Amino acid sequence: MILKMGTRGSPLALAQSGQLAKEFMRLRPEVVVETVVITTSGDRFSPQGLGAKGLFIKEIEEALLDGRVDFAVHSGKDLPAELAPGLLIAAYPQREDPRDVYIGGPTAPWAALGPGRRIGTSSLRRKIQLLTAKPGVEVLPLRGNVDTRMRRVQEGAFDGIILALAGLRRLGRADVPHEIIPETVIVPAPAQGALAVEAKADRADVLALLAVLDHPRTRLEVECERAFLEEFGGGCSMPLGALVRAEETGLTLSAFWSEIDGSKPVRLSQACPDPGRAMDFAREMADRLRSAAA
Repeated sequence: MILKMGTRGSPLALAQSGQLAKEFMRLRPEVVVETVVITTSGDRFSPQGLGAKGLFIKEIEEALLDGRVDFAVHSGKDLPAELAPGLLIAAYPQREDPRDVYIGGPTAPWAALGPGRRIGTSSLRRKIQLLTAKPGVEVLPLRGNVDTRMRRVQEGAFDGIILALAGLRRLGRADVPHEIIPETVIVPAPAQGALAVEAKADRADVLALLAVLDHPRTRLEVECERAFLEEFGGGCSMPLGALVRAEETGLTLSAFWSEIDGSKPVRLSQACPDPGRAMDFAREMADRLRSAAA
């Protein structure tokens, strides 16, 4: 049986979708996966601002709906709070470490960061939390793929950069010296480190095959984070972070928010002993954050 998999064409997207396809075919030997690279509006225009997140999946969802592909693989944090009608997340494979990392030059380890150091990131969420942790650093915009970004440090354009640990590992670059930034310092984006396998809701045959990839703990964590995102109403340019940890003792949700200019920052963390209340807990935490930010 041949299934067509839709994915963006960036090096990271191809690496992570390729790894998933390989695992899928190992678990389902009767399936052969063909990769279909789809250029999205986000790839063409590199948009910024509210609503931009959905542009990284728009054309892929259209390909799912018209049958050009059977399923698609996305970075979880690229997904808007609501999917296109008729589509659902068939599987959340086991999540990679969701935290951010700092990659610095030889004279700029994390502990040495201070006023005047030039740090690269185009994420407003990272920028504002970084400035809270390291007042006085100069945060500069950083674009390009992971190799391009790391090369800018080597060339001396930046003293250091901040990336997602998951992307570094999926690209096979975990050997690059890096320092993991705990979520108590920088809260990751909702669904960071997770992949989402999307398919049509009426393709029962495809959904049954893809179910083998689903990781229950990852699904619980990510759907809780996405419920929080939907309830709070965050766009992709909003400095909003949310991370859920699911343990035997229950859930813990850590969240961060501030105004676009970095003012009125709010950081919350709370436990919920009953995983069965995950969605209600997410909405309650969104309400708490909204009240604290008012």
